[in-house]
Amino acid sequence: MDFAHDCDPFPAAVKVLIAGGFGVGKTTFVGAVSEIEPLSTEELLTQISRATDSLEGVEGKATTTVAMDFGRITLGARHVLYLFGTPGQERFWFMWDELCEGALGAVVLADTRRLDQCFAAVDFFERRGLGFIVAVNEFEGAHRYTHEEVRAAVDLGADVPLVMCDARHASSTTEVLVNLVRHLIETRNEHAPEVVRPHEPSAPHP
Repeated sequence: MDFAHDCDPFPAAVKVLIAGGFGVGKTTFVGAVSEIEPLSTEELLTQISRATDSLEGVEGKATTTVAMDFGRITLGARHVLYLFGTPGQERFWFMWDELCEGALGAVVLADTRRLDQCFAAVDFFERRGLGFIVAVNEFEGAHRYTHEEVRAAVDLGADVPLVMCDARHASSTTEVLVNLVRHLIETRNEHAPEVVRPHEPSAPHP
């Protein structure tokens, strides 16, 4: 996969956030597509955190991201994509502003079993004018909604791309990122943050 021609306006290092609510599959998404062993800051859920984080709809979840997930994809000779998965729980949302610094765009993961879990991420990126798309992670056994039903439920503007995906599979997550890059290219005049060409970052420490 080489975006060298289409992505000429972009910096050599492109930072993208993978956001969404608790348990929507952000860690799985980053792990499925990263070419390196992803950095993950998952910790076991404790009885105390279970009282804080609702497990309704994800009763089998045993871990939670407490800082971020980090992965990397080489898009071609000139462009590298860095993926930062945000923590989903409300008590960690204070980290989103820092993770958003220097980001060129975002993927908001949604779970049809709990669509309300993506509202905060959609609102966050809309308020900051950061280009994003919504990807519905189609969990096994979850109800399959149409694009129109999801748009209505999330109150998503017609200008925001909506795609379906399976966060477990690299081919599916790659297609999501391709859609995001295309969206950012098409709307680069609207979403044009001041971007500094970073040096190759070393993986953050947990």
